[in-house]
Amino acid sequence: MGKRTKYLVRLAKKHLPRNYAPPDDFVIRSGFGCWQKDVEEKEYLDMLACYSAANLGHGNPEIAYAIGKQTHQRGIICNANCFWEEQKILFARDLVKFCNDFGLKGLDMVLIMNSGAEAVETAMKIARKWGYTKKKIPIDQAEIIACRDNFHGRTLGAISLSTVPQYTELFGPLLPGTIKIPFADENALFMAINKNTAVFITEAVQGEGGVIIPPEKYLLTARNICTANNVLLVVDEIQSGFGRTGKMFACNYNNVIPDMIILGKALGGGIVISAVVGRKEVMDVFEPNDHGSTFGGNPLSSAVGRTFLRIMRRKRLDKRAEHLGKYFKKELEKIAEKSPHILEIRTKGLWIAIEVRHDGPTAHGFCQRLHKERILCKETREYTIRMSPPLVITKEELDFALEKIRKVFVK
Repeated sequence: MGKRTKYLVRLAKKHLPRNYAPPDDFVIRSGFGCWQKDVEEKEYLDMLACYSAANLGHGNPEIAYAIGKQTHQRGIICNANCFWEEQKILFARDLVKFCNDFGLKGLDMVLIMNSGAEAVETAMKIARKWGYTKKKIPIDQAEIIACRDNFHGRTLGAISLSTVPQYTELFGPLLPGTIKIPFADENALFMAINKNTAVFITEAVQGEGGVIIPPEKYLLTARNICTANNVLLVVDEIQSGFGRTGKMFACNYNNVIPDMIILGKALGGGIVISAVVGRKEVMDVFEPNDHGSTFGGNPLSSAVGRTFLRIMRRKRLDKRAEHLGKYFKKELEKIAEKSPHILEIRTKGLWIAIEVRHDGPTAHGFCQRLHKERILCKETREYTIRMSPPLVITKEELDFALEKIRKVFVK
């Protein structure tokens, strides 16, 4: 470990709380494409892409140009949302058109926020008010159904949907009116619904839960159950959206159109932005001052978001994820056959989980070994290594990753 790394890690431990626990042996300074470089000039292949926020990779020139154009030519970076602003309006138009063109017809309004958790909270508020004003649920009796082992963020409302002790213990009391059912259990959903149910919120794939992939028609069945019972369906595609699973949206696999979809991470090309996109008759429950965000839909994020949508439309990285994902899965399964450590390989597009045996080293230990081999990845839960490389990754770069994975798990 070099002097600069030691110095920065010492500073981090002095001034930053321990809500994250990065490895102490490297500190990232820069990144271009699918590679990141630390302060000692050592390069790493990014197989995480900031949990899908960097689907375009790092240092994308079109994203960089959009940032420069907004900051240098237009000047305005933030604008009070009490005044109309050009880029925000155009971004809302572009995002609605993008969603409609890629299988989500009828979603025609957008509420723009910053983080994914903030968008989840926004969807929860919309759903509750819809329940009271449209469904006529008695005041303060609206219920939200969510899935066990989910991850919708770490704010108080989001963790109120969680069953993971790490996220909920010592942070109570949590919000009332939340019911948790097993993920991808349609019968449990049907049984949990009652006259006070306003909404069912689910991930398309449980990412933080370990890239848990539901049965093929899970979302379609959930859509039908919700429609039959006058319950809103909200799908959290913060991580799965924009090509990660091999479709532009994971909802596309069964042509499911939710009442609201929650988007974020990749949407800003690396700049912070999130959005709730939904049906007008659901979204229009908000009155002035019901909800807001100082930086939600700011001109810089909106301009960059528009650029991101143009890139995705032109490059169709969803198709790339589908093709390369199949190749990567096939090669990983060959490694798994020879490894005494790997229990299961799960993939959906370029979203990968390597679950290790529960009677040996944990996923954290294997991630540390992969870091030493210049592969950036992250464990989730105790025994799953999660990978979600930038969607611009090449076959040659995937082969580099496979070589290092083979070295760690077989050799």
